[in-house]
Amino acid sequence: MKHGVDVHVGKRIRHRRWMIGMTQQQLADKVGIKFQQIQKYETGMNRVSASRLWDIARAVDVPVSFFFEGLHEGEIEAAVEGDILADKEALQLVRAYYAMPAAQRRQIFELARVLSDAA
Repeated sequence: MKHGVDVHVGKRIRHRRWMIGMTQQQLADKVGIKFQQIQKYETGMNRVSASRLWDIARAVDVPVSFFFEGLHEGEIEAAVEGDILADKEALQLVRAYYAMPAAQRRQIFELARVLSDAA
């Protein structure tokens, strides 16, 4: 049975990997494991050891604490279920948004705000 903390950490690994445009294979190569193991970590099927989490953090250039952000005792399930960036499309949208020049981002933001108010 998956533990909520393992699922949360796995999602944070996946989000960071997506945000920097890294594939599972590339991360696995940097850490020295097979990509299937990364898949298992990202789904929470396998628990990430402390030393492996340290290696992953170094590979994706974040502190180890990054993987626990948004996780609060007593709220494990809510934090895991309420994560909007669990959707690959949402993450791709965020990446595309930040790839735009600042002036265009402001225009897109205003358009999205107006459209969401109209819905």
